Amino acid sequence: MTPFDLNEFQQSINRRTFLGRAAYGLGGLALASLLDPGLIGSASAAPASGKWKGLVNPPHYPVKARRIIHLCMAGGPSHLESFDYKPELKKLDGKPFPESFTKGQQLAQLQGAELKARGPFCDFKKWGKSGQEISTLFPEIGGVADDICIVRSMHTEQINHDPAHAFMNSGSIIKGRPSMGSWLLYGLGTASDNLPGFVVLTSRGASGVQPVSARQWSSGFLPSKFQGVQFQSKGDPVHYVGNPDGVCQSTQRQIVEEVNRLNGMLADDHFDPEIQTRISQYELAFRMQTSVPELTDFKSEPQHVLDMYGIKTPGDGTFASNCLLARRLAERGVRFIQLYHRAWDHHTNIEPDMPIAARAVDRASAALLADLKQRGLLDDTLILWGGEFGRTPMGQGTGRDHHINAFSVWLAGGGVKGGLTYGRTDELGYKFVDDNEKMHVHDLHATMLRLCGIDHKRLTFRYQGRDFRLTDVAGDVANGIIA
Repeated sequence: MTPFDLNEFQQSINRRTFLGRAAYGLGGLALASLLDPGLIGSASAAPASGKWKGLVNPPHYPVKARRIIHLCMAGGPSHLESFDYKPELKKLDGKPFPESFTKGQQLAQLQGAELKARGPFCDFKKWGKSGQEISTLFPEIGGVADDICIVRSMHTEQINHDPAHAFMNSGSIIKGRPSMGSWLLYGLGTASDNLPGFVVLTSRGASGVQPVSARQWSSGFLPSKFQGVQFQSKGDPVHYVGNPDGVCQSTQRQIVEEVNRLNGMLADDHFDPEIQTRISQYELAFRMQTSVPELTDFKSEPQHVLDMYGIKTPGDGTFASNCLLARRLAERGVRFIQLYHRAWDHHTNIEPDMPIAARAVDRASAALLADLKQRGLLDDTLILWGGEFGRTPMGQGTGRDHHINAFSVWLAGGGVKGGLTYGRTDELGYKFVDDNEKMHVHDLHATMLRLCGIDHKRLTFRYQGRDFRLTDVAGDVANGIIA
């Protein structure tokens, strides 16, 4: 036996040894409180669920919207056949488009081509008590005209699909910037214990199927716990959500606890927010094994609700099924829900193809609004419907080209004035009118955050020596649409 050396023992108790051993003790306490929050009852302890409570706490402004559902019409629907009627353009159909509108302007594939006007091929009518003009391609949305605010003066900076989607989602075309869903989750936190705070669903149309990359719901330089989680529209919404054969719930629990214990030891040695994210995500994944199957089981939905959305087979991957799932996600506290419907890239065959795309989303979009309203959820749920840009009033063969100077979106619920048409374009629908009701993408983001109780100038994250925000260095709140 080696004799005990008191002098050597005393020398070994130094500052570095103390801090190292203390870190393991504190790490163990943190992990224990995560796995069983009831073990530590301090009033200053982390929330029982371990979920992020949000940076903006308390809110900067009264909260009107507690969650956002973004119905993204990927590909860029034509505003000229949806929400912005231009009778003067119809009169000019087939004739040379006035050069005074386009001289020196950025065009996409029509640059240098002979430009001819293409009038709207469908009729418009006034809907509801508000008399908002909406295309007859969208009769169901027309039926809820008094509940929506149509913004006709939208404009953006990017003329191709992927950067335009990135700009609409993150306020920047630079890769690695956080999406608006991630910013919202960072600012307000999650209200759900058993589901991600930011969920994405996709569907596709019969034509005009524009690809959408996963960077559109990236958390960028924010910690990855704010990342959007894509649910599959068909089959199991989350891969491997069930245990393999022979693995019971208690065994799975033991595995999660052991993995988290090892991650906790690593977190004690290395300061890295991603390690804490990994621990919390393992816990969330374990809880999702119960919550996700219940979420996607539509058996409890009455037939009249399925009919209202136009769902023939629940969970069939259609936009209609995704809309119903969005309502169920909203009920369960998911903060940001994004539905991409890829069907709107109509460079050709716009007359036969756009009505098909409209029918695929019209009924379900209106049903989602009505369903939320009858359940008392619309008041604090903000719905945004629209694409990444608009379409040219000039023809491109049998279709329309990309257009950044004018497009339309609509918003509903969450503190937005219903029955309102906000902003306008010129008589041919080429460009927004530069007045107090123009709306840039940064303005849209600033307004959405304001409705959620956030001052967009104060929601920042320091990265590479600079304070970044969703609206970059721009953005004005459109107070005219706020109820």
